[in-house]
Amino acid sequence: MLYFIPAWYKQNSWRESEQNWYSVRTRTEFDDTVKHVQLFHRSKVYPYQIMLLSYAPNFRHFLHRQSIFHAPYWSCFDAIQEVERKKVSLFSFHNLNWPKHIEFVYTPFVIVAMLNGQKYAQIEFGEDGNMIQIDIYKDGALQRRNIYDDRGFVSSTIIYDERGMVYQDYLTDKGIWKIREYQDGHVEINSKSDTYLIKDKNQETVRKFKKNVYESISEVICEVTATYVQRMSDNDILCVAMHQLNNDILNKVLNHKRCIFSFYEKRYDILREALSKDLMKKAAYVITDYQNNYEAIKKMTKGRMDRVVNITPFDSRVDFGISSQLNVQKIMVPVDGIGEESFEQLIRYLGEYLFKNKDAQIHLFTRRPGNKRKNDLLQMTRQYIKKYGYSEEWALDENQNKKPTDLLNDTEYIPTRFFVEQCVDELSVSKCIREQRIVVDMRSETELYLRITGISVGIPQIVYAQTEFVEDGKNGMLIKEFRKLPEAIGFYLDSLKNWNDAMVYSYELGKNYTTEVLIDKWKEVIEFVERN
Repeated sequence: MLYFIPAWYKQNSWRESEQNWYSVRTRTEFDDTVKHVQLFHRSKVYPYQIMLLSYAPNFRHFLHRQSIFHAPYWSCFDAIQEVERKKVSLFSFHNLNWPKHIEFVYTPFVIVAMLNGQKYAQIEFGEDGNMIQIDIYKDGALQRRNIYDDRGFVSSTIIYDERGMVYQDYLTDKGIWKIREYQDGHVEINSKSDTYLIKDKNQETVRKFKKNVYESISEVICEVTATYVQRMSDNDILCVAMHQLNNDILNKVLNHKRCIFSFYEKRYDILREALSKDLMKKAAYVITDYQNNYEAIKKMTKGRMDRVVNITPFDSRVDFGISSQLNVQKIMVPVDGIGEESFEQLIRYLGEYLFKNKDAQIHLFTRRPGNKRKNDLLQMTRQYIKKYGYSEEWALDENQNKKPTDLLNDTEYIPTRFFVEQCVDELSVSKCIREQRIVVDMRSETELYLRITGISVGIPQIVYAQTEFVEDGKNGMLIKEFRKLPEAIGFYLDSLKNWNDAMVYSYELGKNYTTEVLIDKWKEVIEFVERN
């Protein structure tokens, strides 16, 4: 059995990242473990299970969003709370015992419960329409917050006073509190219910907590996880997503188990973490997402670590875009992480190309959340295009554009040429890139998902950073000087033959990253670990 230990944490805490439906998502839910589970779930090439260490009362909804709803899993907090339910259950706020004369006010975002003219409670819902929490008020102050499990019960309750949170109780599905986590981090066990339940393969084991008081929730998680790991056989393998929170589990619980370490983007900086060298000695194998992490590991181990392989968490597939069907030529330009001086040069030479090609548009691409992000980018763009002699109207946002009625008598109307694409999650990125004619990425660090998606859609990529996903002169160009941008972009947008040649080569290059290829790499890793 292959056990995946993910890093699905919220802001480096043992919490899921579930949020109310109307808030802008601040980070993507997709990571390497999601893709690895998808591969094994669909191919059925090897038995697997998820080991979930975080508190995740809405975990079934998360699995559904990632298209792995039926993936088998063991939950540490289900064991702590002795929850035996597995299926999602419909649960309405109408099923709760409300005070008499309660009145529900339906707003566009939440439902507010009013009692005698005062706010009594506020009901929050998740992205799938499921009730996730109810805040209860007294005299206008937050008194209690109930967090609901998607299987139909109160999972935990947080008590507040005038200074803020006092403690959080984690409950069984029958409403009995099991552990109480205080604001300072220490945890108290309910002396009348001081056991946890380990359930696996239709076998159940009830264990008593070793202490009555723990210094932190991490200590509780380590104890319960250790009990579960003891049930594993010597043939089992664990694939651990490298993360700061998972270090304690690796050092205290998984010392004698065969572990595969999975590195993903900037989640874990191997060169800055003091424990990295010791961790590498414990690794049966190491999987990296792209060349930078691979080289970092080689550098740290001085080339002595040969059990390292690149397995991109994103597979390529032929996905014909629609950019050739549009009347305009959209140029995607990622800008996250680019310095101010480089941004100025970028706008300068993009403006130079726009002056020559009236059908081209620049789509500044950002994955950073925030309501001000779009306006800030457009404001900087206007500043620089004005500096280099172009019209500020090229970078007006929707609220500043002229109304259709104003255009009737305006013979000097200047259309918008700069737009901002704000895409946090992978779904919105894929939708956006299908409309783009070309990608121009002049950042010093590559973005893996963009490279793979660009190959799948078959569009040329002009990049600054050397990457295995773009071959210079084949499916794109590698350039180091901003002044060469107009010529490079024109090479593909001014010639349909050059653009088609890049598309064909992209599809050929994409064959190296198909699902079948990734599965074969995984098979090699597992076979190696099993032999050693």
